[in-house]
Order: sequence, then structure tokens, then C-alpha cells
Amino acid sequence: MVCNGSIKNYNFMSIKNKGIPAPLPRIARFEELGYGMFIHWGLYSQLGSGEWVMVQRGIPSAEYNRLLQSFTADDFDARAWARLAKAAGMRYITLTTRHHEGFSLYDTHGLSCFDAPHSPAGRDLVAEFVQACNEEEIVPFFYHTTIDWQWFTDMTWPPAPDGGPNFAEYLDYLHASVEVLCTQYGPIGGLWFDGNWAHPDADWREDRLYALIRRHQPEAMIINNTGLDFRGAKGHPEIDSTTFEQGLPTMPDRRGWPKYLAGEMCQTMNAHWGLGDKDLNYLSPAQIIENLCLSRKAGANYLLNVGPTAQGGIPAYEAAALRRVGDWVRIFGGAIYTAKPVPEIRCAGQDFVLKAGSKHYYFAFNLPIKGNEHVTVGGSSRPGLRAFSGLKAELRSARWLDVEEKLAWTQDATRGIAALDCTPYPYGTQLVVRVAELETV
Repeated sequence: MVCNGSIKNYNFMSIKNKGIPAPLPRIARFEELGYGMFIHWGLYSQLGSGEWVMVQRGIPSAEYNRLLQSFTADDFDARAWARLAKAAGMRYITLTTRHHEGFSLYDTHGLSCFDAPHSPAGRDLVAEFVQACNEEEIVPFFYHTTIDWQWFTDMTWPPAPDGGPNFAEYLDYLHASVEVLCTQYGPIGGLWFDGNWAHPDADWREDRLYALIRRHQPEAMIINNTGLDFRGAKGHPEIDSTTFEQGLPTMPDRRGWPKYLAGEMCQTMNAHWGLGDKDLNYLSPAQIIENLCLSRKAGANYLLNVGPTAQGGIPAYEAAALRRVGDWVRIFGGAIYTAKPVPEIRCAGQDFVLKAGSKHYYFAFNLPIKGNEHVTVGGSSRPGLRAFSGLKAELRSARWLDVEEKLAWTQDATRGIAALDCTPYPYGTQLVVRVAELETV
């Protein structure tokens, strides 16, 4: 396959404009999605030991590939996936259309027989996924590996900086596969690539790949995971977002950047991206809520993974935890999706402020509960002042978003100093992070 088109290479060190660039419309839309679901599902799910089980156990391809014959997708219900994401307050889903094992959930249209239509499932599962997302108003994103153990099973490739003798042929196959995803499913939210970090010196021909995507899906986000060692790193000029794998994002200094980049933290609910039958160390709903808030504090999206069962069902704990977090998002979602960080406003501890229009939102962590001392752990009957600086606008009103309770405050607008009287939770309530809406003049 030959793909024409070129992309200008920018010199990041020679930028004279030291201002912050405006985000492109697709990037601005992505930032307002805010919270998404990552789904790792493939043949590896049948072994219940994570998505890297083929390499971790040293399973030969001929043996591993027999898993294709037992992949029925009997429990796969794309509409249920999309409805769960919606109930959790998530606005997009990123699905592993092909992971490193090389098996595709989509119809590769003759590029390979190692795909879902050639399994007992007998159909294009990505097509069902996209349809379900569209029906539930969830934005579909496609994860796609850039390394493939079917081609390079020894994990030592490429053996040379030029990628080795088979690398050009492999890239043709990879790019043709991505072209299928870009042309067969209508508009998508974006492509999420993973694997370049394994061989950073190889020529991945990113210009050709990204030109292909821009030709077919001009409004799609292009994301290429920089892995655990290079969280937040910028890459090729066509990339639209930095990644923070398994680590809280930091607020970047975008001054002088040639292009505004979004940020996204991706995280597992336990220690495995794919199903881990014996992994019991799950995040709690409280931890998920905190990580969502702290991602938004840095202006980044939060992409939280679930690992479906062998045949496509969502495990009970993961579904329950996500629905519980959805209860929180239904209360405070107005402050999560569209509000932006305000770096000049500084708060004590984990507290922070976001802004949308004339409204500021104060995120309060570790509030006590008001109640009888004999039954309330860490309780308090008295309010607590939370001081912050950097707010120049004059406060007009303050209230909790979860109840119609107005809050008192004190302010010296000239000096940009204020203190908010954060009242305790009423007994029977503990929202993990509580949000107050501040109206300013």
C-alpha cells in the first residue's frame, strides 16, 4: 500500500512566539469529553492473566493462536458496554481493536485471517461497538497496537535502526490495517496507538501513517502512547494529546508550543490492562473519583480501563464501581466536563479551582462529617475555612452543588486572597470530593 502526503516537521526549539496556542477544534472537543472508558479485550482474556500473557509465559504463536477457535464473544453486548459508560458519566470509549497479540476485533478485509470474523464469533465486533456508541451518544475511539507479536515474536525487533529486513513490509500491513479502521466505520473520535516506545530508534514512518488518518478522518484525535517512562512527552507534530500511563498528569507550560496539546491519563482498575482472574487489588470508587478530579485539575482527560471476561462480559465489581462513580458525576459533572484549570489560583492541600465562564468551582478534599462523636469517624460539628489565593474577581455567592446550602466566605480581592467556609458533610453523606460553585462579579 502506498500512502501519499507529507507532514511538516516542526523545530520545537526555534519557536519565537512565547504565547499559548489556541487548541484546534478537535482538541477542544476532546478536552470537554473529560472522562472515558478504556477496554482491553482480546484472545488473552481467555487466559485471565493480563494482556501480555503470550510473552510473559513464552507461549509459541502456534499454541497461542489456538485461542482463536474458542473465541465466541457469547457475552459481548456492545450496547451494554456503551450504557455502562454512560451510567458512569464517561463520554467516550477507547477499544483495543488490535493489541500486541496481533488478533483484530474487526474485519481486516483480507489483510489477515487472524480476526474476529474468522473466529467462532463470526462477525465484526468493532462494527457493533461503533453502532452501540453512536446509539448511546458515546464517542468511539480505536486503540491499535503498533507492535505485533505475530510478526516479531522474539520481542527483540527491530534488530537495527532501520527496523530490520521485514519492518517495511510490516509497516505496510500496519498502515493498511489502520486505513480499514479509518474507512469502514464512519466518523470516529480518534486513533490511540501503542508500541512505538518499545523501539524508539526505529523509523515508524509516522508521516505516512498520520497523513493517511488526516485524509480519511480529518477531525479524529491522533494519540500515540509514550509509555511509563516518558509520561507527558511530546512527539510527532500531528499528535494531538500527551499521555500519562498509570500516573497522575501534571499541568504543562504550553508557552511557546507550536501546537496546543491535550493531556490524558490512562489507568487500570487493578494491576492488569486485560482480565486478571487472580488480581484482587482493585481501585475503590473513592480512588477513581479522586483520580478523575486530579486529572481535571491538570486539564487532562481520565481514561479508566476495564478488562472484559473471556467472551466479553464486564466483571461485576468493575461495573458496580463505575456506576457508583457515575452517581458522583451526575452531581458534579457540570464542573468536570467544561471547566478549565486556573493555575494562578492556589489552594492548600489537594484542593483546587476550575473555571467555566464567570463561575469558579472549588474542589474540596477530606471534608469531615457532622455527626454524633460516638458514631462519626473523623467527624466535626464545626465548619472549616479553606484559604486560597489568586482570585482577583470579586465573589458574589458560594454554594455546594450537591445541596442548596449557601456558604460564607471572606475575601480581599485587591490582594487576591479569600477563604471559603467549607461546611462538613451532613451525617449520611460522604462524597469523597465536594464541589462548591463560586459566582463572581
